[in-house]
Amino acid sequence: MKNHLPRLTIGAATSGTGKTLLTSLLGRLLSKKGYAVQPFKCGPDYIDPSYHSVATGNICRNLDTRLIPENAVLELFERQAAGADISLIEGVMGLYDGAGALDERGSTAHLSKLIKSPVILLMDVSSMARSAAAIALGYRDFDPDVNVAGFILNRVASPRHEQIVRAAVEDCTGLPVLGAIPRNSTFAMPERHLGLVPAWEDDEILRFLDSGTALLEESIDLEAILRIARSAGALQDYQPTVFNTEPAVSGPGIAYAYDRAFHFYYEDNLDLLRHKGARLVPFSPINDEQLPVDISGIYIGGGYPELSAAELSSNKAMLSAVKKASSKGMPIWGECGGLMYLSEGITGFNGETHAMAGIIPGRAIMKKGLRALGYYTGKLRADSWMGTAGDEIIGHVFHWSKMTDIAPSALYQLKLKKDNDPAADLEDGFCIGNTWAGYMHIHFASNHKPVDNFIKACLKWQGDKS
Repeated sequence: MKNHLPRLTIGAATSGTGKTLLTSLLGRLLSKKGYAVQPFKCGPDYIDPSYHSVATGNICRNLDTRLIPENAVLELFERQAAGADISLIEGVMGLYDGAGALDERGSTAHLSKLIKSPVILLMDVSSMARSAAAIALGYRDFDPDVNVAGFILNRVASPRHEQIVRAAVEDCTGLPVLGAIPRNSTFAMPERHLGLVPAWEDDEILRFLDSGTALLEESIDLEAILRIARSAGALQDYQPTVFNTEPAVSGPGIAYAYDRAFHFYYEDNLDLLRHKGARLVPFSPINDEQLPVDISGIYIGGGYPELSAAELSSNKAMLSAVKKASSKGMPIWGECGGLMYLSEGITGFNGETHAMAGIIPGRAIMKKGLRALGYYTGKLRADSWMGTAGDEIIGHVFHWSKMTDIAPSALYQLKLKKDNDPAADLEDGFCIGNTWAGYMHIHFASNHKPVDNFIKACLKWQGDKS
């Protein structure tokens, strides 16, 4: 275990305060100064990490204390942080917002305590003066075990405004204000229905970030921030549970969808598939006409298939290839957007329907508003390669579409229960032959059984074919 792992968590009082932009700009600034920066995102988000990956040149990893056991969180953190000069962790929502009203799991605060990371709290002070001190004091004292080490003021109106707020916060809390960022609409980040527009869709993102680093460097005390990051103590002892075996020397070829329609993958999931022997081969359901050769399984993650539905539908060759693979019994795993692609069709926000692979007998229709959001525990209703009836699977659900026109033969495979909220229980998951698809996103570090079973199913299909 490496004892000295400089690290810093960027938390906030509320969502929409500017955590993603600050974390990305800070990561970019440090990278340009020669630091090896490892970014992390607290929670199940797929989009915010795209900005941190682009900004730092290192793939952002997710750390989620609701989805993943604590030992595994510590292991995944140290596995990447050990090779970096500094780790930056972007928080989720408000600092103390977690899985429930009385459940801190999944919160920025809980993660920061687990990995013993100092926290800098970003505060939107656009509509307050001395009141900011009361908020700062509350966040400092709400949980004494959270190491709130300082504050950064965002959306400051003027030098006089900064002077007032800075003096009040520092006097009240005894902690430093480490920066004051002026209000600047130029640095607004583009959004749409699932959150921010992913960074990989913007060819100008590096130019955008580089222009912002100059403003950030003028607005913060970078040396003081680095001193706080370096003050982080040693991690607690833990027992590795994720990458705790020797890497498999061989395994099945698995094609995974990766293009602008499908790109929601936890990087640690891909790493774990490789560790267990899978040979991962990316393919584009939009552009490729054939599946990769020499594969024994297909993995289609989430993304925005609804925005590329016309292109996906027009690629009849790929749709036919995926459906043919399914009909031959090749194991296929579709998550969220993958479910939509494997269905009979996608009806977009404009009401137009585009035909898809037609494996899952039902249609995905986009709705104007969230259909489901949150952490769920699912129980399998029947045996499949995913597991045996009664097995529990933990995951996260976040989607605007709804499955409709479902054939009676397509029975739901998962009963999803939300912690302390029976009114939010859901039906999810379909299994047609060896094709499994559902809305729930799974982090493989939470439970190795589904990924182990997927690889076994792929190997069995490969053996049966030969």
